[in-house]
Amino acid sequence: MARKERPLDSGDTPELAFAASLRQLREKAGSPTYRVLSQRTHYSVTTLSSAAAGRVLPSLPVALAYVRACDGDVGEWEQLWHRSAARIAAGAASAGPEACGAEEGPAAPYPGLAAFQREDGERFFGREDVTDDLVRRLAGHRFVAVFGASGSGKSSLLRAGLLPRLAAGAETSTVLLFTPGPHPLEECAIGLATEAGTTAGRLCAELAADPANLHRLVRQLLAGRPPAAEVILVVDQFEEVFTLCRSEQERAAFISALVTATGAPNSRCRAVLGVRADFYAHCTHHAELLTALAASQVPLGPMTSEQLRQAIVQPAARAGLSVEGALVAALVAECHGKHGTLPLLSHALLETWRRRRGNALTLAGYRAAGGMEGALARTAETFYTSLTPAQQRSARQLFLRLTSLGEGTEDTRRRLPHRELDRDADVTTVLEQAARARLLILDDHHIEVTHEALIRCWPRLHRWLTEDRERLRRHRMLTEAAQLWESLNRDPDVLYRGARLAMVGEFADPSAHRGELTVRERAFLDASRAAEDLRNRGLLHRARRLRRLVALLAVATLAASGAAAYALHAHREITQQRNEILSRNVAGEASSLRDSQPALHAQLMMAAYQLSPTAEARDGLLGAVSKPLPGRGEIVSSVAFTPDGRGLAAGGDTNVQLWNTPETGPPVRAGATRPTGRVASVAFTPDGRTLAVGGFDHTVRLWDVTDRDRPTPTAALTGHTDVVYAVASSPDGRTLATGSYDHTVRLWDLTARPPALRAALTGHRLNVKAVAFSRDGRLLATGGDDRTVQLWNVAQPHEPVRLSVLTGHRNFVTSVTFGPGDRTLVSSSDDRTVRIWDISRPTRPATLSTLTGHREVVIAAALSRDGRLLASGGYDGFARLWNVADPRRPATAGVLGNGGALNAVALSPDGRFLLTGGTDHTARLWPTDPRHAIELGCAGNPAALTRAQWEHYFPDVSFREPCRDQGDTRR
Repeated sequence: MARKERPLDSGDTPELAFAASLRQLREKAGSPTYRVLSQRTHYSVTTLSSAAAGRVLPSLPVALAYVRACDGDVGEWEQLWHRSAARIAAGAASAGPEACGAEEGPAAPYPGLAAFQREDGERFFGREDVTDDLVRRLAGHRFVAVFGASGSGKSSLLRAGLLPRLAAGAETSTVLLFTPGPHPLEECAIGLATEAGTTAGRLCAELAADPANLHRLVRQLLAGRPPAAEVILVVDQFEEVFTLCRSEQERAAFISALVTATGAPNSRCRAVLGVRADFYAHCTHHAELLTALAASQVPLGPMTSEQLRQAIVQPAARAGLSVEGALVAALVAECHGKHGTLPLLSHALLETWRRRRGNALTLAGYRAAGGMEGALARTAETFYTSLTPAQQRSARQLFLRLTSLGEGTEDTRRRLPHRELDRDADVTTVLEQAARARLLILDDHHIEVTHEALIRCWPRLHRWLTEDRERLRRHRMLTEAAQLWESLNRDPDVLYRGARLAMVGEFADPSAHRGELTVRERAFLDASRAAEDLRNRGLLHRARRLRRLVALLAVATLAASGAAAYALHAHREITQQRNEILSRNVAGEASSLRDSQPALHAQLMMAAYQLSPTAEARDGLLGAVSKPLPGRGEIVSSVAFTPDGRGLAAGGDTNVQLWNTPETGPPVRAGATRPTGRVASVAFTPDGRTLAVGGFDHTVRLWDVTDRDRPTPTAALTGHTDVVYAVASSPDGRTLATGSYDHTVRLWDLTARPPALRAALTGHRLNVKAVAFSRDGRLLATGGDDRTVQLWNVAQPHEPVRLSVLTGHRNFVTSVTFGPGDRTLVSSSDDRTVRIWDISRPTRPATLSTLTGHREVVIAAALSRDGRLLASGGYDGFARLWNVADPRRPATAGVLGNGGALNAVALSPDGRFLLTGGTDHTARLWPTDPRHAIELGCAGNPAALTRAQWEHYFPDVSFREPCRDQGDTRR
């Protein structure tokens, strides 16, 4: 019989309240033993029982694993955890000023969130083996990259490990350390300018003009030095080339300069990059960088137990301190095998040092600091609560500006130029206090968050970043546009107009978000609005002049019938021009009302389209009627319709959510699969009764979704050794195809019990990202990172035969789908294009057309059942609709965007709806036909336009309610 759980202590602390709630959840789940919970979560019995003991708040991953094992609502519990962490941190505000970093006496042996620096080499422990390996690799290769997760210690390794070794072993060489920032060529030039005896501006211009000039400059610098002397460039946080540098031209030039300088036959330059591991795919988009990286990479994983002990104990020993054995054991257990914990460990040790007992760092002091994540949250919250309300508002804006929102990656820190801020007394106080608390790093030119761990672990900042990410993205775009405007001496040609101005209309409202803008941003926005108003007044004035001219012509027609005919034609033409202008203007102006007045927004879009079906009104109308599906709340990685169109599925970070689609009304949330980890792909079988789910855990899971309210697992297909990125069912439902990052495609027999492997296709050299069956089931198309699409004869699934390899894409292939009659094939790619292929002769395919328009990676494409409508979605945040009735001459049929990079698109079987999913944590359903959109908009019974509203938006046009007449109302 299981031992009874120890009663909770008395009290009302957040830790006890959270533990009591966990125990209640476990009781509702039938009181499973901790041994059973351990089997479900893969956490130890001790870890799980401690989570509900009430002594400390468990880490977020442990808490959510406990909740999943007890079938709790993960989203609700994550919010509860953040609220509890915030209460704990707020309770530390009375701990005194030392919590904000103001200590006196001896220097701390740990740097906290900050990276170890060159001068910290004597107290940098635990990475000696990796440092030795890095030095050896750099001696044998001129281009070396260190890849590791955020928080794995890359910066510390480069600064406190590598730099002292380079200084000791190469006295005649020049070692330059820098981070790329928004302008990597400029940062490189600033570092080399002093050595070169020239100005940074001139040197930057030379590097931009010809990247090979970096190689020439290095040789010039070393001309009088010994032959062994070299220039060693250490580029920390290389991922800033992708996150902060907005110019593709500068990015490419910087990369080319590094590769050329290190790869030339007479090179005297070496380069070491520190790169976040989740940006490896970004590196592969540059062929010359990929070639350079192939030679030498240093992966930086979690520390071993012994390395962790050294990192914990040795800095304290150097300072004459001791670390309690129980504390060492607890820290090693909590950090071992986990990515991204080193800055949290260092900060927790710093806070424990502040609470030391004599010369000893103790477990009690560590718990008083709040533990790993709690210590950081407590420091940040103590800093925040010590501010006045006005200073707190300044702090919120500051930390939001210091964060670069991720697109398919984690949020990262952003280096903020001082000139971007409006410095007043409150902002100055916030900067000083945050720097004293070691939350920020200040230098003469920039401000930045000490470490990205703060973005992950401060509940308040996490909440700020998730409240309205799309508004934050629009604000960041406005910031960059204002900076460009200023840099070009306020050139009016770069002001916002039309749709771009409408997107940031919320910032013009003094009662809304205008207070979040700087003086420069407000000036840019005001100038943009003034220019747009002037333009619109000019257009309307011209239209009125034309109407008066028509009136004069009409009078003249009384004298001649020929003149009458001409006047009538002119009247129609001028009226059409006026209607087009009004339609575009109203569509742009109404865009700013989408969130604040959605009913008026929808009415205006319908009226604008009925007046004149311009592209702006069409896209605005389709967006106005689109609906987010309730209940997803995670990044959406994959979406699918059931073959009959009566059900939907969307995969995310933990599971797959299902919906039912009634004949009338919006989709209704149904059940969800049990959380099994991050989902990469989903697909229904033709009967709609089985859902196949490919996961990041290398497994394909099959679910019985006959009752979508209660999906039931039926099988788990194993054999792949990496992410299963694509799944597809054959038309007869007998075969399942799965594509994986292990470079293979597997065919499974779904008629077997359990499903059995039929064949493994090994034609791709890199990750497989796309699989699709032809509509007769005899062909299979696959696509992957080797930039090819491959056609296979799978009429005999146990003996597949490759028929052809389609080449032409210049980057990774992300999706494939067959057209009706299996005579055409559609593929999308990271090269920002969609291609339509003629495969009427599968052994001799040919390109029919290439669709362009996306500004970023095209991650998915889908065809309607009749093959007339194509949808594509990309990282630029837009889904594009194409009329491909004639595949040789595709035409744009819509551009739909709601903010956030898209990860998946799917068309309903009848082509009337588009389902999208992306990084904005939303699955959204869009109509694809404007006439259908008007039907949906009117069925929703939005408030009708008043005459006053009509006259404001449609001057000189007779009043007509959009839903009174759904036909063509153009005059």
